[in-house]
Parts: sequence; C-alpha cells; structure tokens
Amino acid sequence: MILTVISYLKVIIIPVAVALLLTVLVQPFTRFLRTRLHFSVPLAAATGIVALIGGVTALAVIAGREIASGLTDLSAQAVIGFEQLLGWLSDGPLAIDSATIDTYWQELLGAAQSNSSSLVSGALSVTTTVGQVLAGAIIALFCTLFFLIDGRRIWTWIVGLLPRHTRERVHQAGRRGLVTLASYVRTQILVAFIDAVGISLGAAIIGVPLAVPLGVLVFIGAFIPFVGAIITGSIAILVALVANGWVAALIMTGVVLLVQQIEGNVLQPWLMGQAVSLHPVAVLLAVTTGALVAGIVGALFAVPLVAVLNTVILYFHGHDKFPELGFDDHIALRPSGRRAIMIMSAERHVGMDTGWEPEVRDEEESLIPPRLVSTAEAGRAAFERLMALRSRSMKDQSSADETTTTPNEPRTPNNEGS
Repeated sequence: MILTVISYLKVIIIPVAVALLLTVLVQPFTRFLRTRLHFSVPLAAATGIVALIGGVTALAVIAGREIASGLTDLSAQAVIGFEQLLGWLSDGPLAIDSATIDTYWQELLGAAQSNSSSLVSGALSVTTTVGQVLAGAIIALFCTLFFLIDGRRIWTWIVGLLPRHTRERVHQAGRRGLVTLASYVRTQILVAFIDAVGISLGAAIIGVPLAVPLGVLVFIGAFIPFVGAIITGSIAILVALVANGWVAALIMTGVVLLVQQIEGNVLQPWLMGQAVSLHPVAVLLAVTTGALVAGIVGALFAVPLVAVLNTVILYFHGHDKFPELGFDDHIALRPSGRRAIMIMSAERHVGMDTGWEPEVRDEEESLIPPRLVSTAEAGRAAFERLMALRSRSMKDQSSADETTTTPNEPRTPNNEGS
C-alpha cells in the first residue's frame, strides 16, 4: 500500500527527495554565510539557492556551447561513418548487396510511417514529462529553500507526531541518518567529478569532439552507480567511433575502462565505504532493485535510501556509527493529553487578560527552544494565577462557614481537596 501511494504521488515525493539531497549539499555553504559573514537565515538560504542555480546554469551553458559548435562536424562525420558502414556491409564478409540494403531501408521507413500515430502519442507523452519535470524542479527549489530556513521546525513537527517515549531515539537516529546522507552526496559528487575529468581529458587528448559535453554527461551519469558509468562510457566510445574511427574508439574504450577501474576498485571502496559503509554487493542489489521498481529515479535514490536505513536501523539496535555526534542536541517535547490543553488554554488566557507575551530567545544563544521557553513561562504564570484564585476561594468559603454555623453546633470540615 505504501509503494502504491508513493507511485501515485511520485510527482510530489520525487521533488521532495531531490530537495533533501540539495539541502544537505547546500547546507555547509549557508552555515558558512551565517557564522562567518553574519547573514540572516533567510538571506543565507536564498543566497545558497541562487548559487546552486547559477552553478547548474553555467555548467549547462558551457556544455550547450560545446555541443552547438561541434554538432555540425559530428553530424557530417556520422553521415560519412554510416556510408562506410554500408560499404562494409556490401563489400565485407557479409556480402549484402545494395538491393537488399535498400529493401531493408524501405521496410524501416514503411514501419515508421505505419506507426506515426504511436510516434505522435510518444511525443505528447514526452511533452507531458517535460511539464512534470519543470513542475518538479519548482517544487524541489521551493522545498529546498524552506528546508534550509525551517528544517529544524519541520523535523520537530514530524517527530512530534510519534509516541512520546520514542521521540528522543527517533531524533538521535534521524541526526545520524542525515549525516550519512550528507556524506553520500558529497562523496558521490567527488567521485563523479573525478570520473568526468578523467574521461573528458582522455577524449580531448585523443581528439574526440564534444569532450566537455561528454564530461558533463559522465558527471551526471555517475550518480547512478554501475549503470550510469556503463551507459555514459558507451556514449563516449560511440562518439569516438563516429568521429575518429576504430582506432580512436579502441583507445577511448581503454580510457573508459581505466577510469572505471580506478573508481570501482579505489575511489568507491575507500570514499564511499567510509561514507555509507555498504558492501559493493549491497550497492549493486540496491541499484538493480531501484531500477526495477522505479526506473532511473529508483536507481538514483536506491543507494542513499539504503545507506540511511542501514544507519538508522543499526542505531536502533545499539550500534552508533557516529558516536562523536553525542546526545546534547535534544528535541523539544510537546505537552501531552489534558496537560497540553490546559497549558495552551492558559497561554491564550494569560496573553489576552494581562497582555503577557512569552520571552523568545535566540536559538543559537540557548539550547532550550523558544517554544519550550514560552510554554514553560505561560504555565508558570497560569499556575500562579490559579493558586491566587484558589486561596481567594478558600477565604470566601471560610467566611461563609463562619456566618452559617452557630457557636454550639460543631463545624463540619469542608472538603478542601476538592
């Protein structure tokens, strides 16, 4: 049932998950702006979002210019390569004559014309997907902004929905899961950058066109372990084959294999093992399962999800992967049951009756959350007011008893406890 709900609400859930990844990526930069440059929290969050958008835009512009400048030459070389392929089919060991090749080509064109309606519907579905991607990008940026501004309050509200005796353990487990997620994102960015630089430098040395766009493509594909490296490496080899021939394609294959071996045998076990502590078999199975369940999106989020679950479950079973975090960071516990209703009512009553306003302290100056401070002060003021009303009621009751009892009649002690 949970998977069905997630599948139905994927347009919302996927942007929120992307926003969480972007939040842990941008958070060190916003913390630097707040602590060193004394930016306010909203200003630091907005600056971080603008810097993120600017970096992605600059990367896209650089790749787009390279593609625009080299696409004409690449298309001409692709045509020449296609003609050479046809010549090899007719003159090579297969000995397929030109009439047979023309027959196959006409059949291919006829199949495309007969399935034109399917092609049109596919184009419409692509348009719908583009609209969903744009909507998801807006939702992701919006959620990232407010995760950076009010992430603590949102997490407090989520934990406050749980039973009271489990909130502290869930909070401590969530802190460790967030550290695991941040470690995964930063390590994956480093590994992807090394892959992109290695393959793009190899392509540039060989003389393969579109070396920078290939590097950008490798950088994006490296976020999907195993699968992304194979696909992007195959594209680089194909471009080398079309543009420079078989020899360049073989050399490019060697470059891709060398970079992938360094990543898989050196960088991934060393960096990723320290970040998420997952065995390569677990990573491979997680990626495959995620791809089967949710396609590319599932393959992208499978490893961080499994890593966070691994950290949280181990903490619940008594194994703390990050003992250096300590337990000084506590979450504000909401009052429960009838006490919560009494305190909230007293807070409103005292505020309306006497104009009292709770004292709000800066979160960075005090470990006690402002909501807990205001609730405690409101409860204390309400308690003093109730005690004053009780003592006045007891005095009124005592005076009434003295006027109604005779001197010879013994007094019946009133039930003061009620």
